[in-house]
Amino acid sequence: MQGIKKILSKIKPPFLRYFFVGIAGFLVLTVIFVGSIYLGAWGSVPNKKELSNFQYQVASEVFTADSVLIGKYYLNDRQPITFDEFPEHLLQALISIEDERFYEHSGVDYPSLFRVGIKTILLGDESSGGGSTISQQLAKNLYPRRDRKQTNIVVDKIKEMIIAGRLEDIYDKNEILTHYLNTVSFGDNTFGIESAALKFFNTRTKNLSVEQAATLVGMLKATYGYNPRIFPEKSRERRNLVLSTMVKNDFISKTEYDALKQLDIGLDYRDYDYSSGLAPYFREEVRKQLLEWTKTQNEEGKEYNIYTSGLKVYTTLNYKMQQLAEQSMVEHMGPLQSDFEKSYGKNAPWLTDKNLIKTVARRSTAYKNLKKDGFTDDEIFDSLQRTKRKMTITSWEEETEKELSVMDSIQHYMKFLNTGSISLNPKTGEVLTWIGGVDFKQFKYDHISQSKRQVGSTFKPFVYTAALEQGIEPCTYFSAQEVEYENLKGWSPSNSGDTDEAYLNYSMEEGLSKSVNTIAVKVMEKTGVDEVLALAKKMGIEERLPSEPSIALGTGEIKLIELAKAYTSYMNEGRSVEPFLIKTITTQQDSLLASFEPKKSENAAFSAENGQIMMEMMKSTINSGTASRIRSTYKLSNDIAGKTGTTQNNKDAWFVALSPNLLHVTWVGLDHHEIGFRNTSIGQGANAALPMYALLLQKMNKDEQFNHITRARFPAPSGRVQEMLDCEPIKRDGFFKRLFKNPNKKKTRKFKGQD
Repeated sequence: MQGIKKILSKIKPPFLRYFFVGIAGFLVLTVIFVGSIYLGAWGSVPNKKELSNFQYQVASEVFTADSVLIGKYYLNDRQPITFDEFPEHLLQALISIEDERFYEHSGVDYPSLFRVGIKTILLGDESSGGGSTISQQLAKNLYPRRDRKQTNIVVDKIKEMIIAGRLEDIYDKNEILTHYLNTVSFGDNTFGIESAALKFFNTRTKNLSVEQAATLVGMLKATYGYNPRIFPEKSRERRNLVLSTMVKNDFISKTEYDALKQLDIGLDYRDYDYSSGLAPYFREEVRKQLLEWTKTQNEEGKEYNIYTSGLKVYTTLNYKMQQLAEQSMVEHMGPLQSDFEKSYGKNAPWLTDKNLIKTVARRSTAYKNLKKDGFTDDEIFDSLQRTKRKMTITSWEEETEKELSVMDSIQHYMKFLNTGSISLNPKTGEVLTWIGGVDFKQFKYDHISQSKRQVGSTFKPFVYTAALEQGIEPCTYFSAQEVEYENLKGWSPSNSGDTDEAYLNYSMEEGLSKSVNTIAVKVMEKTGVDEVLALAKKMGIEERLPSEPSIALGTGEIKLIELAKAYTSYMNEGRSVEPFLIKTITTQQDSLLASFEPKKSENAAFSAENGQIMMEMMKSTINSGTASRIRSTYKLSNDIAGKTGTTQNNKDAWFVALSPNLLHVTWVGLDHHEIGFRNTSIGQGANAALPMYALLLQKMNKDEQFNHITRARFPAPSGRVQEMLDCEPIKRDGFFKRLFKNPNKKKTRKFKGQD
């Protein structure tokens, strides 16, 4: 201290003496300040042990059976990759624009800090880059700044410099680059270069071109301002700046730069938001099943989290087939919606039925919230009708923004037809396509796994199968005449077709293929309700069905996925197969954690011979029965068996199709059970549900990759089965029965509209 005082005393001008005293004091305070940060007085600074063991929160990925990434579950969208997967030009672009002296400094680049102070801040030269090194930026990625106040920036910067130095002591340069590129944010909750490459260019990092790599690196300065989806021109300018720094650092030639800077961004944007993209209903069902799996694993002491553990989930879904199924759904449901609305015209219930509109409104979240707050019905409906705000309204043609009330929105969406559609491998139960509804953003309810609807005539094959199991011969004839059943409380089912069919006697095959209601009930009466219900249970129907005669016409409510499971019995000699969605679950490094196999019922629900008979009957449904438009309208010559279904008042339309390697089930209807199709011509299964399958099969027929499905042929039935079915389809009653028909016959209960 005496030496310092002696030196200062020799400085004659007082102001210089005070200046140097100030400088010395500032340096002392700076050392104390930095030391206090280092010691944790301004908040803890991670030590080397902590920095050696940090772990990423990694998104879980969902893949199709053919290994196409279709979705992610995450808190932060991140997929870490190794250094070997970074193309050299990506690293060159990063170092050129962010940290030219990366391989020379030890975490902090003091010459660059000085350069920033002069060139970037004072002269406004952005091409000079920033003052933070990649190591410092990694420190910020790992420990984001919690407080954005200006007064804390200096503390944060010094902390990052300390952490950067420690990182350089622990990791080599390649490891630092790896950690940085795996943690850096690209906006939109996207972290790491792999997730960014997939999102913006639909490619893996290792396949990024020079210009694509430069675009992504360019985003790091301002992830929103240089987002190529939002600001393509600004992004292009920034990309070209990155390319120019690569020229400056001799990573690319001037000639290459001149060619690359002319290119468009070439965006191929894929948002892995769970509400959009391919198969959102399928991905949501996979998520639910994955949560159940992790819950079981965690109970066994294995800690897995689907949002942070980086699981890879390989599913059964066929990527191309799902695309075609969704295209077919749009092609069919758009025009069907238009026909549906036109059939009602100005008298549509969503326009005129005030009681129904209020009933639907009471199911809404807006109504329930106001009711919970103690408002009366009158006050609630006044508020829901009067208060208007801007809303985005969806239709099959477009999305439009309008000033609407909640009641306006409710009425708009009341009229929407919805659908559920699934395709399975009938031998294994693997789900190949899954469409749970028309629009996941607007209608989250899944009509495959959640919705229970009356299944109409798609239940009739179970009745006929039970009859065969009870020994009733397939060439047994049943009269189509309407009968009032005294033993069934006076119930009198009727048909929706020509009244002349009352004078016809149908074989079982013809009765099923033409879906004659009166025949189905008579077959069930002869078989027994309990026997029918017992068989349905053996075939995989888990729902509790009503023990009533109307069950023959499909009045029981069943989930679509259960109906599909039951129909697999016909393809497996009476043994049903459980539909399943997940094949394997692995770690991020592809270590197997779980695998799932087909689950086939142990015991056959019916004999193999009776299964053959039923398949022949259902082939007749396609060739000459209620589903014959498969042949006449859609010109499909594939081997197909099937069954249509339409429920009371045309509220549910169904179609089931079976082929050697494909089982397909489709339902179409409205979420609000109070509304049905206006008439049978629009709402019958053959018109409302069948076309989704027919359009899909037409597309598959044109693609050779589906030859194993489209060109597959049913095995020929045994000679005995052919003999058992060798009979006239119809026998007519005599002339006198028609002449003396009683026109005043009492009919106490009808189920018109069912096929």
